[in-house]
Amino acid sequence: MKKINSLLICSLFMCLLSCGGEKVNYVSIETEYGTMKAELYNSTPLHRDNFIKLVKESFYDDLLFHRVIQGFMIQGGDPQSRNAPAGQSLGTGGPGYLIDAEIGAPHFKGTLAAARTGSGNPEKRSSGSQFYVVQGSVQTDAALNNFETQKGIKYNESQRQKYKTIGGTPMLDQDYTVFGEVVEGLDVIDKIAAVQKNAGDRPLQDVKMKIRLSSK
Repeated sequence: MKKINSLLICSLFMCLLSCGGEKVNYVSIETEYGTMKAELYNSTPLHRDNFIKLVKESFYDDLLFHRVIQGFMIQGGDPQSRNAPAGQSLGTGGPGYLIDAEIGAPHFKGTLAAARTGSGNPEKRSSGSQFYVVQGSVQTDAALNNFETQKGIKYNESQRQKYKTIGGTPMLDQDYTVFGEVVEGLDVIDKIAAVQKNAGDRPLQDVKMKIRLSSK
């Protein structure tokens, strides 16, 4: 009996290894407009682990989606946005470090990507905390062909179909690290993207977030 049990345990362990039993990490991004549940990609471990670390520290609690552009994206994660007075310019804050780029995944609607500075950053390293959630727009084959030519990339058929159905922002592909995607609550992106904002794209009424680790 002991021998049989040992064989069963060994078989289960080998099955987990062969089936790629890598843990899937989820977070819930809570706002007054609803909650977005997002999966963090294991293919971007630096960004995944950093995001989880900050969430565990409650870093994002009561920070704002401080930059909102309808048809493009909603951005947050600047620690200077906590309790920021109305009209204050935001978007330069962070935890004091950058993250090496892990560029690869496309910018479909609902993907989470790391913000970054464009100037003096040839390595395209990411902000340590600021991120954006893609809204984007539905793409055409002609538009995707143009982006392929401009960026020297090639979309597979599945990626093309996704861009042509749910949409996204392919203009950002290969320039920013995408490290996750919203799996529940895509409508929340649209609600936040539609709010009134000032000339600097900051919502007139604060859109606060809380982020928690979540189960599937």
